[in-house]
Amino acid sequence: MSLRDTLQKHVDAGALPGAVAVVAGPGGTEVAAVGSADVEGTRPMTEDSLFRIASLTKPITAAAVLALVDDGRLALDDPIGRWLPELADPKVVRTPASPVDDLVPAKRPITVSDLLTSQAGWGFASDFSLPAMQALFPVQLDGREVQHFPETDVWVARLGEVPLVYQPGESWLYDTCSAVQGVLAARVSGSSLPEFLEERILAPLGMADTGFVVGADRRDRFTSFYKAGPDGLELADAPDGQWSTMPAMPLGSGGLAGTVGDWVAFGRMLLAEGTAADGKRVLTPEAVRLMTTDHTTAAQREIGALFLEGQGWGMGGSVDVAALDPWNVPGRYGWVGGTGTSAHVVPATGTVSVLFTQVGADSPVVPAWMRDFWQYSA
Repeated sequence: MSLRDTLQKHVDAGALPGAVAVVAGPGGTEVAAVGSADVEGTRPMTEDSLFRIASLTKPITAAAVLALVDDGRLALDDPIGRWLPELADPKVVRTPASPVDDLVPAKRPITVSDLLTSQAGWGFASDFSLPAMQALFPVQLDGREVQHFPETDVWVARLGEVPLVYQPGESWLYDTCSAVQGVLAARVSGSSLPEFLEERILAPLGMADTGFVVGADRRDRFTSFYKAGPDGLELADAPDGQWSTMPAMPLGSGGLAGTVGDWVAFGRMLLAEGTAADGKRVLTPEAVRLMTTDHTTAAQREIGALFLEGQGWGMGGSVDVAALDPWNVPGRYGWVGGTGTSAHVVPATGTVSVLFTQVGADSPVVPAWMRDFWQYSA
């Protein structure tokens, strides 16, 4: 079965309006674009169709922060309070299950490394009932609703009022640290996050279609976004919707839109130890190693088991540490997005595999069509 056939069967079954995927390795590159950009079938899916890439933004944001480390403008052990004074004096619930008014001081400051490895103490654990997590929900909103976030400084101030679920460095928690990374990159660089990403990551890699806004000149390539409802797929965002204007807070955790080809360029840079296709240096080999190396303990992986499914986490993405499924390869790095996106690099085989669809999920359980793609690209 070809890549096209693997995807087409799920389009034919009605699970997806369409999909675009690439599997690129030393033996060649296979590309498939199937189905339509919307459920009405008004526009065919093409290789350069644009998608909301959601949490596939996270590795790109982590790379931007590491570029600042490469420049010597940040150090991994720097306390983030130097640039984010709102987060300089966090309080921690006495135990993860304690009420939000039963607090103790943080044992040490949150560092840049804590943010990059998602171990600062803010974020989502497997147990959503924890009081401190409940307090986080009004702040760490759904990243697929980019226009619902307040201005960046307002958001950071609100986060600073939420207690940590765990002491800095003690846990792996999902999502929030990547949003803070975007704020950190902007404040340290003195630019907006969109400007800094463009300068240091997107432009050097030729990722011309990736950004926080999809202008009118490109909306004929922008897919509609859907969520599954009781009567089938329901429109959640149209091409002229939430990505048509710059949000008040460009989300480093999930705000980018782009093409499969752009993310492949990013993945190839990681495989080339930080070098773009034209030979330009984007990251140092040490920065890439930090990104793609697991930084978790078994206890931390258990805290985030709902998201990690037995694997580890580097900086901005997961790292396979156990061959639990046929597609798991130790060292495989990447992540998935809540809009139906997936991207991984496998250093052992030199492969980049990227799948973009436009159907979101409200569960960490990976859908059958994504697992089929992983099986095919393994």
